[in-house]
Amino acid sequence: MNDTAFEKLVVEGYERLPAWVRDKIKNVALLVEDEPSQELRAHEELEDNETLLGYYHGIPLSARGEEYGIGMTMPDTITLFRLPILQAAHEDDLDVRDVVADTIWHEFAHHFGMNESEVRQREQEEGIGDHRHTG
Repeated sequence: MNDTAFEKLVVEGYERLPAWVRDKIKNVALLVEDEPSQELRAHEELEDNETLLGYYHGIPLSARGEEYGIGMTMPDTITLFRLPILQAAHEDDLDVRDVVADTIWHEFAHHFGMNESEVRQREQEEGIGDHRHTG
């Protein structure tokens, strides 16, 4: 799958978030990279056989104080990693669009302040895909 087709799935995955969720998202950029950098892999303490499907970097909404946004404030970022997502979809015989949408949901849950265990618990309750990543 080429970059343009994948980016269309990212837009579609974002639009699959409920409207009330999209309305609460503030100052977040969605990015696409082929794979996590070596620096990010080291930061996340990933083993050679582990990878990330997505990664949230920023200040969660639940941690933003009254001073947030005064002056120039760089956006939080959610990065989706194209090659690991494609590989996960292939290995698990899943539709790539569903893996993209589930990864977007997972990373925005972090934006809203959920830690990894809370996100995974919520995914189990909601029946959202099995994410083999951290972030």
